[in-house]
Amino acid sequence: MITTTARVTAARLAIREARPRRLTSMLLWAAQILLAWIFVTTAALPKLGGNHFSVQEFGQIGAGQWLRSFVGTAELAGAIGLLTPWLAGLAAAGLAADMFGATVINVTVLHWYGMAVMTVLLCAVFVLLAYGRQQQIKGLWAAIRR
Repeated sequence: MITTTARVTAARLAIREARPRRLTSMLLWAAQILLAWIFVTTAALPKLGGNHFSVQEFGQIGAGQWLRSFVGTAELAGAIGLLTPWLAGLAAAGLAADMFGATVINVTVLHWYGMAVMTVLLCAVFVLLAYGRQQQIKGLWAAIRR
């Protein structure tokens, strides 16, 4: 027969194992804060503010300026999500999808291969962040399904 003390100890160990290690968590938060700042200042605000380069870029894509506003809003929401503890994993996954789409457009439509290398690297970083926050994504999914 298992005692109450043994059950409590087993539960504490299980909870401790499910949490990311302190160093891992600190590294994830540092990356999330840096990437959020980068995305707000260099991606979202120029698109939403109608920066001349962004307007020209989305003009070359040919889908219309509504896409510029949509992508800028998605990037701003992703950056805010990176700073929100229970949304960080989902935001990283969304920004990985955004960077995948940017890579496809850079290669196939714009033929900006140097920029495509950067978007591939950012996509990989966001995939790693989402992987590091997979427990948060699972917890959010479980809360939504309830």
